[in-house]
Amino acid sequence: MSEKLDFFATCAKGVEPLLAAELRALGLDAVRDTRGGATFAGPVAAGYRACLWSRLASRVLLPVARFHCPSPLDLYEGMRSVKWWEHLDTDGTLAVDFSASNSAITHAHFGALKAKDAIVDQFRDRLGRRPSVDTALPDLRVNVYLERDQATVSLDLSGEALHRRGYRVQGGKAPLKENLAAAILHSARWPAMAVDGAQLVDPMCGAGTLLVEGALMAADVAPGLGRERFGFSRWLGHDGQAWGALVAEARERQAAGVAGLAPDRIHGYDRDMRSVNALNENLYHAGLEDKVRVTRRAVEDTEPQPGPPGLVVVNPPYGERLGADDDLAALYAALGTALKVNFPGWRAAVFTGNPDLAHHLRLAADRKVTLYNGPIVCRLLHYGIG
Repeated sequence: MSEKLDFFATCAKGVEPLLAAELRALGLDAVRDTRGGATFAGPVAAGYRACLWSRLASRVLLPVARFHCPSPLDLYEGMRSVKWWEHLDTDGTLAVDFSASNSAITHAHFGALKAKDAIVDQFRDRLGRRPSVDTALPDLRVNVYLERDQATVSLDLSGEALHRRGYRVQGGKAPLKENLAAAILHSARWPAMAVDGAQLVDPMCGAGTLLVEGALMAADVAPGLGRERFGFSRWLGHDGQAWGALVAEARERQAAGVAGLAPDRIHGYDRDMRSVNALNENLYHAGLEDKVRVTRRAVEDTEPQPGPPGLVVVNPPYGERLGADDDLAALYAALGTALKVNFPGWRAAVFTGNPDLAHHLRLAADRKVTLYNGPIVCRLLHYGIG
């Protein structure tokens, strides 16, 4: 399929400019950041490339219809106007995701059912048979979004959300989503630092999502290579040749990048042995068990290895109320001391949902970025360690 298509990559709030920059770096055309994600254009292979290589996107959508939708009947008729038989077999399975903003239809479950009914009724009327519904692993996932009574109907090329890389079998107490961890690292400019041979250290690594994502970047490993399937895998419009070429290229880059990544550049520390074991298991499933060194150590004992300076990235716990978390204040103070004493000349990025706790670092941030950990408004604080 060589025709030029329009795509929309979704992401978490606050990540849109980073996502747009990433998509441009992937060589995609007509990239523009917008609320909730970024648009781009190209042949179907462009959508595949975003699915395979984007570390920041949540989903990659391929719009197939847009129509005015002020009522349930308009939704039904609009959905029936799409030639669904070109996208799905009668013996296939589908699922419909529905969301709306400032529209007459407000109930997501009702909207999804109405949209699904239109699709299966079209199959039944045209072909005498209908696909079945599978909300977990459908052959085709359809996304319907209403904004001010304007409907956009898309095919979800990602299937499962793209943050599910396939390597994480241990999550720790409060794990970051993989694409949020990647956003933190992009904001801290780790990809450019990695090219220059910098070190990466996480002194409170937990299950190690920041370190695994950082190692994948440093080793030039496509984050989607570990996934078993995508939303386009059983789509009737799937271009297997284009996808196979992209995967072959990614595997070549992976082999060269992993082989070239020195094992003394990326280090994780945690005082909890369970976290150390969890990170080691995740590294094994990511194929990076020999590339990241993990040590049981308290934050105040964290130190860099010999070599050029780099980036300390950390997501310390931040509790709910400062008054109830005096131990966390001491933890932040210990982190700040370790950074000042042991990491002069380094950069640091501290991600926290409690900016009051960050005052105990006793460091002056030179840049502050707002990101969201689910519903929690967080700050990513960037420091140059003097």
